[in-house]
This record gives sequence, C-alpha cells and structure tokens, in this order.
Amino acid sequence: MYSFIRILKGNKILKILIHMDTTKHYKNRFEDYSTSVGHNIIRNDTNMIHDEFKSLLSSEINKLIEILKKNERNWINSNDYSVYTGQAGIAYTLYHYGKYFNDSVYINMATEILQKCATEFKSKHKLTFLTGVVGPLALTAVLLQSQQKKEEAEQFILKLKSLSTYVLDKSTGISDELLYGRAGYLASLLYVNTNIAPAPIETDLVEKVASHIINSGISYALSNHSQSPLMYSWHDKEYIGAAHGLAGILYLLLQARLYLTQAQIDNYIKPSLYYLKKLQFSSGNFLSSVGSPSDRLVQWCHGAPGMSALFCLAYKVFEDSTFLEIAIQCGEVIWERGLLKKGYSICHGVAGNGYAFIHLFQQTKDIKYLYRACKFAEWCFHYGLHQNRSPDRPFSLFEGLAGVIYFLLDVQQPHSAKFPTYDI
Repeated sequence: MYSFIRILKGNKILKILIHMDTTKHYKNRFEDYSTSVGHNIIRNDTNMIHDEFKSLLSSEINKLIEILKKNERNWINSNDYSVYTGQAGIAYTLYHYGKYFNDSVYINMATEILQKCATEFKSKHKLTFLTGVVGPLALTAVLLQSQQKKEEAEQFILKLKSLSTYVLDKSTGISDELLYGRAGYLASLLYVNTNIAPAPIETDLVEKVASHIINSGISYALSNHSQSPLMYSWHDKEYIGAAHGLAGILYLLLQARLYLTQAQIDNYIKPSLYYLKKLQFSSGNFLSSVGSPSDRLVQWCHGAPGMSALFCLAYKVFEDSTFLEIAIQCGEVIWERGLLKKGYSICHGVAGNGYAFIHLFQQTKDIKYLYRACKFAEWCFHYGLHQNRSPDRPFSLFEGLAGVIYFLLDVQQPHSAKFPTYDI
C-alpha cells in the first residue's frame, strides 16, 4: 500500500509517495518442526516438552509474575472487576500460577481478589463470564468450594443463578455472543458444573439458556434469510469469530451438548458448522463477518485461531474428518501469520494464537503442533519488544501480561491446557 506525505521545502510543499507497511504480522523466521530442530524443545519418545525448555519456561514465567506483582498498584486499584480486562482475570492467572507451582500464597491472594470482584461488581447488565459479574461469581464459587468453604460458595452460586431471569427475558435485548451476551452466561454455568461435584446448577436451567440461544439463532436466520440454520447479529453485523460471532456461540453450545437434544445438534449446530466451512479463505483464514472480503485478521477474537478450537472440538464430537482438515488449515495460516504486531495478548495477540497449536496437538497428538506452541511461547519471552502499541490494559488477562503468563503455564502442561474461560 502507498500513501502521500507533504513536506515543506523552502517555500514549496512537496508531495512524496511513500510505501506504507500495512501487514499485521511479523514474518515468522522460526524453522518449522523437524527432529533435529526440535530436539531440545520436544521429547519425541514421550510427546512431552523437553526438561531444558520446561526449565526455561518456568524461569520466564517467574520473571513475568514478578513484573505483575511489582505493578500491583496499577491494577489492584482499578474499578474494572471483569475477567476480560480487570482484577478478576488477573486473579485467575494468580490462581493458575499457584495451582501449578503448589503455592498457597497465590491461591489465597486470588481468592481474596475474586471475592472482592464478585461483591463490588455492581452492574447487572453485563451478564457474561468475560465482561460481567457472572465471571467473578463463578470463579469465586469454584475457588471457595476447592477450599471446602461450601456454604460461602453456595451464596455466590445462588447469585449466579438468580441472574438467569434477566438472561432469559426476551424483552431485555441481550445479545447471544460470547463477550457480552448469553453464550457468556452459559459459559459460567458450564464452568461451575464442570468444576464442582455434584453439579450445583440444575440441568433444567442450563437447558433453558442453551435452548434460548439456539431459538434466537433460528429466529434471526429465518427472518434474515441466512444460509446458516443458526445466525446472530451484534452491532448490526453478522460476526463469525470467537468473541462476537457464530463460532464462539457454537463452541459453547458444543461444550453444552449434554444439555441439548439430538435434534438441536443434528438440525442446527452441525449444519451451521458446514456453513462456516464455506466461509474459509483459500489461505486457511476466516473472514470476520458475513460479506467481508478482508483476509487480514489472524487472532482469537476474529479469524483462524478461534476457528481452530471450534473445528477441533467439532471433529471430536462428530468424528468427521472434514472438521479436522479445516482446523489443520487454520493452523497453517496461524504459523505463517500469527506473530502479530498488535502484541502478545490472548484476545488479539501471539499468546492467543499459540492456543490454536495446543488445541491441534491435543486433538491430533502430532508433536509438530506442540513444537509450534513452544515457539510462540518463546516469542513471548521477549514480552513488549515486538508490538506496535502498548495495550490499554497492560496487565489484564485478555489484553495484557496476565494472559501471557497463563499461556506459558499452559504450554508446560499441554495435555490438560485450556484457553481460559473459553475451554470449559
């Protein structure tokens, strides 16, 4: 792309044509996997990370956690209590760190922060895991339950369930997408039931929320003559990706499949996946919204990384090799164009893109993908060096440092790793 700039020379204005770099990624100069290249990163005999690289990961994680702690004043006094950009997300990372290194200091710190977030988060209109009060409520309940504080946990679960009245009210105008809508509320219900036994949230409630999302998608698709049996709109656009679009909604519905009827799965979810397949570019990437011709965004919230997770899960559920092929094609474009100039975050940065390789490794057991995840982790060792702007919330889970720490912790345990709050 080219642009003109004007400069003053003497008493004349000169118009000069210059080349503008509009690429959103750095050229990936890492060698792809081979036995010789990956010998000190991956152990071929065990499909595990080599102890040498694991030690390096631990060292870098500890450096970054110290930076997070040193900057505590900058985030602990914020009135943002969300999982996405606020204190709750940072607390979730501290909990993840404490669990991995068996350090009760971090677990206790996380519990204290989360209780404050769940108590002081006032808005009832943000009813999602990532941006709303239900995220802190769900996380706090699980942490308290794990510490045998069952009665306290129950109080947070009751608050979480009480918000369902608003979520299920058709007149409230709530969207259905993950970041701000009903899919985000569904994620919180699934998270609690997955992590507390016996599951404390009634089957009937989860079924109602999931069915409401499906019925909303059917209604919109019919009235707007969509080619997909399920379609949704957010801010007057039919988004496709994980954060605001069809992919994120389908991903949560697939994870809630035990609460769905076979007809809902066969007649609406599966054919909607085939509809998404048609929207894949030849590059392997996906458009951000229906009708968009742009093949530029390769990040979890819009593009191939979020899609890779969806189609890996679809393959696991339906055992249709077409879905795995789509996920693998996503992996190729992420390897080529996933080292983003935007930065390192899990929402729209390198760490989030690295999770796509973890998903592919978990599904295929191909150590090439574990190696690729490690190389994206290695890129994150130089946190802050390769980015064209600083994030607005530099210490947060989804936009900043906490998310990078979370990803590096997960790379150490790739068989059980989960994209935070998205993989339930």
